[in-house]
Amino acid sequence: IKEIQKNWIGKSEGSEIEFTLSTGESIKVFTTRADTLFGVTYVVIAPEHDLVQKLKLQIKNWNEVEKYLSEVKAKSEEDRVSSKEKTGVEIKGIKATNPVNGEEVSVWIADYVLAGYGTGAVMAVPAHDERDFAFAKKYNIPSVNVIEPSTTETSVIVDFSKYSEKEALDKSIANHSLYLNGEICYENISIFSKLRNSKKFNGLHPNEARKEITKFVGGKLVTKYKIRDAIFARQRYWGEPIPLIHTKEGFIKTVSEKKLPLKLPNVKSYAPSGTGESPLATVKAWTTAGHETNTMPGWAGSSWYFLRYMDPKNKKAFADKKALTYWKDVDMYVGGQEHATGHLLYSRFWHKFLYDLGYVPTKEPFKALRNQGLIMATDGRKMSKRWGNVINPDDIVATYGADTLRVYEMFMGPFEASQPWNTESIIGSRRFIERVWRLGEKVGTQSVVKSSEDIERSIHKAIKKVTEDIHTFGFNTAISTMMICVNDIESALQKEGETLAVREYLMLIQILAPFAPHMADMLWLQFGQKGSIHIASWPTYNPKKLIDQKMTIVVQVNGKVRVELYVDTDMQKEMIEAHALRDEKILPWIEGKEIKRVIYVPGKLINIVC
Repeated sequence: IKEIQKNWIGKSEGSEIEFTLSTGESIKVFTTRADTLFGVTYVVIAPEHDLVQKLKLQIKNWNEVEKYLSEVKAKSEEDRVSSKEKTGVEIKGIKATNPVNGEEVSVWIADYVLAGYGTGAVMAVPAHDERDFAFAKKYNIPSVNVIEPSTTETSVIVDFSKYSEKEALDKSIANHSLYLNGEICYENISIFSKLRNSKKFNGLHPNEARKEITKFVGGKLVTKYKIRDAIFARQRYWGEPIPLIHTKEGFIKTVSEKKLPLKLPNVKSYAPSGTGESPLATVKAWTTAGHETNTMPGWAGSSWYFLRYMDPKNKKAFADKKALTYWKDVDMYVGGQEHATGHLLYSRFWHKFLYDLGYVPTKEPFKALRNQGLIMATDGRKMSKRWGNVINPDDIVATYGADTLRVYEMFMGPFEASQPWNTESIIGSRRFIERVWRLGEKVGTQSVVKSSEDIERSIHKAIKKVTEDIHTFGFNTAISTMMICVNDIESALQKEGETLAVREYLMLIQILAPFAPHMADMLWLQFGQKGSIHIASWPTYNPKKLIDQKMTIVVQVNGKVRVELYVDTDMQKEMIEAHALRDEKILPWIEGKEIKRVIYVPGKLINIVC
């Protein structure tokens, strides 16, 4: 999540360098690779750049440029950035002068440059940038290699002369290298890289050259970010009202703190106004008072609501400092990865802001974060009304019950993994719940009833495993453990004909309670317990009960399995061998034969070699 957020914020440390145009104007570009300035063969500006309209009368091919601008407007920024096919148009009649060598280069408008990032203009170095390389290749723009390829093993050098042009291009990009005009060029920089074709800077390492060249051309070192301001207004009724007043004189002032919180007015309709304005714009009393008609976005409240849980009834502050000091931060926060650059980013930003002002005691809002996977449709796609593949949970609850739905959802797979829905598979979860219910019919009514050691051991093992799995969000393996436990109990009751003790049955339904809360609570009360099962103490396991008293030993004769022995775990090797040799199912295989040796694998098997 932090990596996604880091990329979204997009911190880049680089240089701002000015290119003078033949018209007398100048373009300021942002680059992280000032070391490649001698390799610049063209300059690109964003379609939205101010200079495009400013130089309209001096652009010789304005009709072509204007047509291209209208085409780009139809594309979203996401499409422009993600598209492999980069498009552009050259601005005819205007050149830019490279400040490092005085050479004139062409000026282009291209969709892969965004006005909101950097300065809205970039210097293009086809020999050392994959994107620039593809663009230059498409529009036949020359290239100059200004980084000496390393001949050490730390850098991949490929001889492209034996490949076709397309093969060379594919291989070069795959190897983070570029091939153009018979030269091997690349993006990656090793510790052995050095400048070439760069006059007095030849021989410098690129990292050193960036600072030196920036200084030489009168540029400056700067830090840029991709992230932009988030829009803090929504044209809808639902949302926190923005506490601003628009006066008749045209001024905007804040609502008095004494009148906060500002509450939404009661209205008959929440529908859009139909005029493009917020629904609140139709409320006369609201607009007459000069209130802002837009409301805050959903992430306004979601950025701090978890702090309010610490002190929900405080009317003087969002939370008292004592409460904040006691609770500190959220121990475990569950949220989808799709919120990485939305809610999860904003909540961290707000929290750090509050921390800097001294309102909260922790730098981060959450101690830990877990992302849940999506439940996909049966066709493997995300459930959507658009695809008509949505499963209505109400229908599942009506047919199988809410507990079955919960158990099935948690049993589908690992918590973080996305899994396709399968209505047929839910039957297994329903049967498991029914089996737990039927075990209640075999519970002894007297408190003195003692279960077998096998049942005790299985239940205590289940308590240990389920407790651990809940802490690690291993809900699917927790349910699997309880299923195994129920199998063990049923086998023991059938084999030994014993009665299940009340206390052990209650422990079983206690660990089942988080997964099947309704049935567990009903059984809890049915067996005479007071209050809800959900406020009862969580059961603890006895370490001594985890140790198996019996073990299964496989007996082989000449490598073939003939029988299984069920013996005490502390039985000595000699005793186990004696039991095996006397077993009535083994005798027919060894009678009249010489026993050459007996191989014993502790706790697992015996192999009698004749």
